[in-house]
Amino acid sequence: MHLSPGSEAPSCRHGLFRSHWRFGTNSTILTYFVSPHMVIKNEEMRSLELSGQVGFNSLPHQVVRKLVSQGFCFNILCVGETGIGKSTLINTLFNTTFENEEADHYEREVKLRSQTYELQEHTVKLKLTIVHTVGFGDQINKDESCKPILDYIEAQFEKYLEEELKIKRSLSNYDDTRIHICLYFIAPTGHTLKSLDLVMMKNLDSKVNIIPIIAKADIMSKTDLGNLKKKIMTELQSYGVQIYQFPNEDEEVGEINSSLNARLPFAVVGSTEDVKIGNRMVKARSYPWGAVQVENEEHCDFVHLREMLLRVNMDDLREQTHSRHYELYRCCKLQEMGFKDTDPDSQSFSLQEMYEAKRREFFKELQHREESMRQMFVNKVKETEAELKEKEKELHERFEVLKRMHQEEKRNLEEKRRELEEEMNAFNRRKVAAETLMGQALQGCSQQPLKKEKDKKK
Repeated sequence: MHLSPGSEAPSCRHGLFRSHWRFGTNSTILTYFVSPHMVIKNEEMRSLELSGQVGFNSLPHQVVRKLVSQGFCFNILCVGETGIGKSTLINTLFNTTFENEEADHYEREVKLRSQTYELQEHTVKLKLTIVHTVGFGDQINKDESCKPILDYIEAQFEKYLEEELKIKRSLSNYDDTRIHICLYFIAPTGHTLKSLDLVMMKNLDSKVNIIPIIAKADIMSKTDLGNLKKKIMTELQSYGVQIYQFPNEDEEVGEINSSLNARLPFAVVGSTEDVKIGNRMVKARSYPWGAVQVENEEHCDFVHLREMLLRVNMDDLREQTHSRHYELYRCCKLQEMGFKDTDPDSQSFSLQEMYEAKRREFFKELQHREESMRQMFVNKVKETEAELKEKEKELHERFEVLKRMHQEEKRNLEEKRRELEEEMNAFNRRKVAAETLMGQALQGCSQQPLKKEKDKKK
């Protein structure tokens, strides 16, 4: 653990500048007040010898006792294709069987499934959260495979930042769900990395600690496996993908971590099956030609992965998540909110003044937006009125055209009616004349026989 500057900016109270320092990753804050008129001289630190036992040498034991009583949390994100062996490897790492639903290859989108377990080894309690990426790489269109995973990681950062910015916060009891490590499972194809793997790891390297893993390494020979490791590391370096590097500054673990860095990416085999090899039972995978022992360094890198993940660098992974990835996210968010750091030589500012300035800026922007929306509304109303007038004009013109057409048709109909009446009158006259002629003809025919009879009588 170490002392590092906290996230809060110096503030002024009663003529004193207040600064905060954070102890490790805990929420303990050391506060000191310095007068702006106080002149601090840079003097060398003097070492003094104690004449007797004081007692502060028990401070590390007090810290350990407190941390053990509180317990620890560790969150693992497993990214890889369906059926590549993610669940089996996690079960093998923690020597237990976690509950996990089997996934198929027909998921329409990537879904993240989080499961939390309470584990205890001797007196140490561990709250373990495992996040599985269900359906990753199973879609035909893989453009949207990265977004759900990135959104989930940023959502956990956002929750922690919201807790930090609360007035009454309780970070010591906060359920930290930030991802501490991403185990990225690579298919043992013997070729190079897929484009999806490169894009995914490039998007993840600034948000989480990445450990690349070659899954099911027992299907490849040692020569092919060594060549694949070199290809993967070469591609990661050429594309600028930053994976987690085990720290080698500490003398106690520096040598171990240097050897672990040379073995990246880890080629692992997972199995929960106990197989009898000689006179002892070991975790292995049985084949007709023999057995692949999980904890045999000649067969795979499982032992080195467990050494790195659980026994040597678990605290460093937690520290890197907080001090590097979360701090990067936090800085970007606070800059978006308008906060900024002051130079050492510049005049300090108060949060109250910044709040008032941001409040005035917000109301000014709100007023500007309101005025803009009002003007937009007025313009929209004017445009609508103009459109309605134009449509009214078009309707009026169309009405006049239809009216003229109606009057024209009416005149035509009146003319046709007059013509028809005239034809009817002419027909009636001809009919009357014909009937008159016919009556005269009939009358003439009836008088001729009478005349003949009279002539005969004479």
